[in-house]
Amino acid sequence: MSMLSEFKQFAVKGNVIDLAVAVVIGAAFGAIVSSLVADIIMPPIGVITGGVDFTELKLQLTQPVIENGAVVREGASINYGNFIQTIINFLIIALAIFSMVKAINSMKRKEEAAPATPTPTKEELLLTEIRDLLRDRKPL
Repeated sequence: MSMLSEFKQFAVKGNVIDLAVAVVIGAAFGAIVSSLVADIIMPPIGVITGGVDFTELKLQLTQPVIENGAVVREGASINYGNFIQTIINFLIIALAIFSMVKAINSMKRKEEAAPATPTPTKEELLLTEIRDLLRDRKPL
């Protein structure tokens, strides 16, 4: 089997397609959660903390070099505010995924808990048939 046909067989399998769909949906979900954090959750937190924008928090290690009003060399800084923002994003995404998985598992448990109607055995089918024949028989 050639490498190209082997790759084609691999790529067409349902697992790869499902994975590709999951990646695209995951990226879109990440964008939604990022917007939720940046546009809805962080502004009230900024108001509570006195207008602090977490993304602007940093520890300046060296000052930028400026000549004639233009920045010649950027200053070195530790941007811990971006790190805090990323942690908050992660926690919210993890909470959202946890909630979705929990809801799906709950629905699956309810589905599994529903009693399935048992299939009759051969003996039960035969007895049912005999009963029906006796019931439908005309008296002598």
